[in-house]
Order: sequence, then structure tokens, then C-alpha cells
Amino acid sequence: MKGRVIALGHWGASKAAALLVDGRLSDLLIDPVDETRPHPGAIYRARAVRPLKGQNGMIVDLGDGATGLLRNAKGIAPGQGLLVQIVSEAGENKAAPATSRLLFKGRNVILTPGARGINLSRAIRDEERRVTLLEIAHETLQDAPDGLGLILRSAAEIADPADLVDEIGELRALCDDILTEPTDGAPGQLMAAPSAHYLAWRDWSIPAPDLVDEGPDAFQNHGVLDMIDALGSSRVSLGTWGHMFVEQTRALVAVDVNTGGDFSYSAGLKANLAAAQDLPRQLRLRGLGGQIVIDFAPVGKKDRRQVEQALSRALRQDPVETVRVGWTPLGHLELQRKRERAPLAEVLARGE
Repeated sequence: MKGRVIALGHWGASKAAALLVDGRLSDLLIDPVDETRPHPGAIYRARAVRPLKGQNGMIVDLGDGATGLLRNAKGIAPGQGLLVQIVSEAGENKAAPATSRLLFKGRNVILTPGARGINLSRAIRDEERRVTLLEIAHETLQDAPDGLGLILRSAAEIADPADLVDEIGELRALCDDILTEPTDGAPGQLMAAPSAHYLAWRDWSIPAPDLVDEGPDAFQNHGVLDMIDALGSSRVSLGTWGHMFVEQTRALVAVDVNTGGDFSYSAGLKANLAAAQDLPRQLRLRGLGGQIVIDFAPVGKKDRRQVEQALSRALRQDPVETVRVGWTPLGHLELQRKRERAPLAEVLARGE
């Protein structure tokens, strides 16, 4: 089917959501099977345990045997209670990266306790609309506690004013509930990480999809189950130009690009361009982050710029923060990517 389709279904007992663009799987979310592990977006009452010397960090107890790694822990002493939010996935048996700067994120707005002020997305360019949105925000927050800030996301540009007011009110109520929790209580989770279905509504529904299918056969109707099965293989076809392997190790994600039967210089360049264009999608679907090392097919240094540009264009369409580190002396390209999700292979294995 042409256009954007959001399919809301299940993978085993877990809620799952798939975004398809012109019949191709563009994004995939599956609720974590292990709910005892910290996941991005969850908020905890924590207790500082041990400072990390030389790193300005602090290990914090999250309760139930889970630990977090708090960056920028200046002024926090061991034994102190505080509220933290998980910012990214952690490897097995590792502390989950966390922050004490909480965010309450909705479809149109983000509430920022401790960071006062009202800010608008740069993507909202219509001056009249910007003025209207600022008026709504100021009016809605006029009785807000001191220090509560708000960010109007790009989706707010087309939001109905009444819906915007309702969303701010709902997020404020949630924010108030969390912030009034005593910090000296036992460590534990106060707010769960958002579900796959909620994230699909929050982050995928702007612009409006051509179809939202949330029936019991949603995944089957659009071939999503077969597409998920295909992600179980590390081999990714690049059409007539060759293939690449995307493989996770304990230390990094290795990507190996290969041509088909044509070993010419031009074939290598075409394979590299195809790989660069599809790699962000593959990393997103597979939930892979951290250090990414790409072994492209051999090309001269003069053509590296062309490959970099193709990759940069693809990364601009990718919501996951990724930094291009550069080329190594051996001719590999390195990326550093935020770990926003658990690896798909791990999620699928836990769901079996």
C-alpha cells in the first residue's frame, strides 16, 4: 500500500507498533518483555550509592536490584534521595544511563520542570501561528509552579487549540504527581516507560498517516510478521548492488558492505551508496546503538565524500541521535549512536 500506515498489534504477549512507508517497514516498536529492567522514559525514586571518581558521575539504586548511572552528579552525596529518568538502554548487567532533569513528553508539548521558559520548535515558521501558540502556552501555564517550562513540538503547529490545552493539563497533572513524591522513600519506579502504542501515537502520527490499523490482524494484514522475521538475519539485501551484514557484538556493531558478482570500482561505489542510504533504517529497526563501525567496499578517498553525503541525508530523516565520528586509518567509518531501544534480537529472544 502506498503512503504511511501505522499498524498497532502484538508480538507474542507484548504490544507492538509498525510504521510502513509505501509498503516498506520504516520503524518498529515492541514493548520490552522484561519490565523489571529500566527502560528509556521511566522515572524512578533513586538513592545515590557510589560516586565515580574523575567522571562526575554517581551510581544510583533504582530498587529491585536495578542501578542507574547519573551523569553530572555534582552536589549529590551518597545516601541522598532524588528523582531520575532513564535516558537510554543499558547493556545486560550494566547501570542504565539516567538524568535528574525530568521531561514529560506528549504529542505536541514537552514539560520541563526545573527549566523554566516557553520555547517553540524551529520547524514552526508561520509567525502568526507562533504567536497563537505562545499565547495558549502562557495562558495555560500562568498558575504553574515556578521553574516549570514548556517546549512546543513541531506537531503543535497543526494541533487543535482545545487539544493542546487538554494535553498540557494532563501532562501537568502527571508532572505534579511525580514531583510531589517524597525523595527519601524506598527506591522504586514511579512512572513506567511509554508503551509501543503510545509512542506510535506520540511520535509517528504527525503528519497524519493514510491508515491506522489496530485490529487483531493488523500485523498480518500488512505483512509485518514476515518483515520482523527477516530482521532475524544479519544479511541485508542491497538489491542489484550487493548486500551488507549488520552484526552486533558485545563491544560494537559491525557493518560489512559487499558487492554482488561485479567487483568493479563502480560496483563498489554503488553498493556503498545503497548501504549508506539504508543503514539508519536498519539500525533503527534492529534497535542497535553505541559504536558503529562500517567496512565499506573498497573505494578511493576521493569518493568517500559522496558516501558521507548519502549517509548524512539518511541520518537527517532518522529520529535517533547519531554522530559521524570519522574514518579510521584502516578505512572504516565510525558512528556513535544513542541506545534508545533494546536490541531487537534480545527482545525477540525474550519473547520466545
